[in-house]
Amino acid sequence: MEIPTLELQIKTLPQQPGVYQYYDADDKLIYVGKAKNIKKRVSSYFTKTHENGKTRVLVKKIATIKHIVVETEKDALLLENNLIKKYQPRYNVMLKDDKSYPWICIKKERFPRVFPTRRVFKDGSEYFGPYTSMKTVHTLLDLIKGLYPLRTCNFNLSEEKIQSGKYRVCLEYHLGNCKGPCEDLQSEDEYNRQITAIREIIKGNFKDSLSQFKTQMKQLAQDMHFEDAQRIKDKIEILENYQAKSTIVNPKISNVDVFSITSDEGFGYVNFLQLSYGSIIRSHTLEIKKKLDETDKQLLELAITEIRQRFTSNSKEIYVPFKVDLGEDLKVTIPKLGDKKRILDLSLRNAKYYRLERFKQVKIVDPDRHANRIMAQMKQDLRLSEEPRHIECFDNSNIQGTHPVAACVVFKDGKPSKKDYRHFNIKTVEGPDDFASMEEVVYRRYKRLLDEEQPLPQLIIIDGGKGQLSSALKSLDALNLRNKIAIIGIAKRLEELFYPDDPIPLYLDKKSETLKIIQQLRNEAHRFGIEHHRNRRSKNALTTELETIPGIGEQTVVALMKVFKSVKRIAEANEKDLERVVGGSKAKKIKAHYQSK
Repeated sequence: MEIPTLELQIKTLPQQPGVYQYYDADDKLIYVGKAKNIKKRVSSYFTKTHENGKTRVLVKKIATIKHIVVETEKDALLLENNLIKKYQPRYNVMLKDDKSYPWICIKKERFPRVFPTRRVFKDGSEYFGPYTSMKTVHTLLDLIKGLYPLRTCNFNLSEEKIQSGKYRVCLEYHLGNCKGPCEDLQSEDEYNRQITAIREIIKGNFKDSLSQFKTQMKQLAQDMHFEDAQRIKDKIEILENYQAKSTIVNPKISNVDVFSITSDEGFGYVNFLQLSYGSIIRSHTLEIKKKLDETDKQLLELAITEIRQRFTSNSKEIYVPFKVDLGEDLKVTIPKLGDKKRILDLSLRNAKYYRLERFKQVKIVDPDRHANRIMAQMKQDLRLSEEPRHIECFDNSNIQGTHPVAACVVFKDGKPSKKDYRHFNIKTVEGPDDFASMEEVVYRRYKRLLDEEQPLPQLIIIDGGKGQLSSALKSLDALNLRNKIAIIGIAKRLEELFYPDDPIPLYLDKKSETLKIIQQLRNEAHRFGIEHHRNRRSKNALTTELETIPGIGEQTVVALMKVFKSVKRIAEANEKDLERVVGGSKAKKIKAHYQSK
């Protein structure tokens, strides 16, 4: 059967919620998406002009479009999530389904055991989790063990076997860790009341257990059983201490999922906090690799679906930083202030910390990926047409108007390339004139690169405001390089970035990596320029007196300095030592000069 044209396939798509699938010419699934209106969404791929290059490539590769209609948008989200995980299409974000998280199991049996597990069976048992670390599980189980003595054996404690006297209490009973249900020393009702209390503690509800222990303690004290009352008091302190550590916000905030997102050019980082009775009972951050420059909204919607599915969350309310479309049966709250806003901020902080940690790890393990990320971020932040793999920054130094010099520092892939640094002595400008000096050094730098057919940078940074930028532009115009190299100026006071022909400066986030690299370039250019300026002044101060002697030139001074290392040693040297370096005639002149002084 002949495949209909794409135009015909699009015309026949339904205008209902569902999932669309793109296949290439080899009938391989390359992209899965969800939509409220399948036809409208798919049509937009072929009618819009896409800025993202990968999206343009995707559209060119589409040969066949398939779709699945569903009842609601929530169903579309779930189906999209499952298809992405199952097929991992090339142009979809990366979602990994990790089955190895730990759970807490309350076994379905008479006198239920409570234990950690990484395997979930559909056997009627209760599973709480999954938890993001086994440490959290052990902390909870240690708390439970300290409050409620439970059996740890795996015997079948049926009524018949207990009554027949098949079992005997073990060491755990004698240690006080178990009340001996195997010998009918603890009733099933009492044991099940403990399980009910444990269930609530796992959910984050400590109120019932605290109330029950306080009642027991008072009763024991009234009955003069002070040792037993003290043991109950110890349990109350354990529980209250744990509650104080785990309660983050208002205890009235219960059964709520909190989601936040931070992202860069390549990845999204979504943090999930699950709250119960004001306590965080779960925290997890999901890293999502972008494929088609997805928005934060798209990533967050996909991540919420994935996380709630992965952690089997049934919360009816979620807190998010902005509006998301997840179906009508879920209450979406966008907190603006108070306890709700504080918990959302905490979630965002977790996402940002996770991102920073990943950056540090990637920088060590995969420096190429780190450089690629930085370059892509700079391209986006500075509105460039290509990544600034090669950046050059210029700075003038003419302290007190003497010995004007300039520096050019070079960064490649976001790191200093010191072998490519250059300094310039200003030749054509009289006196301190920053604008004319900048025009001279920019012209000299790129005239030489052009003459030597050396690669040009993708970005030039001028340390200064509009005036210095205009001067540098004159040189680029003279060399016919205008619009071939991106150029910006950075003003020191407010870290304003100026662009050619744009009166309004750009302000970057003070914490952005792009601004930090620009500041590093500017500081490095300033340091390199000052160093050269200091060397010139120092050399001038040392050699001026020698050069004032008639018949003594620069080459003679250099020869003397190589041997004697300082002007003081030259002045103190005898005539024979001087003669061995510069000859008898010049030696006599130098000695006579210092003797006359």
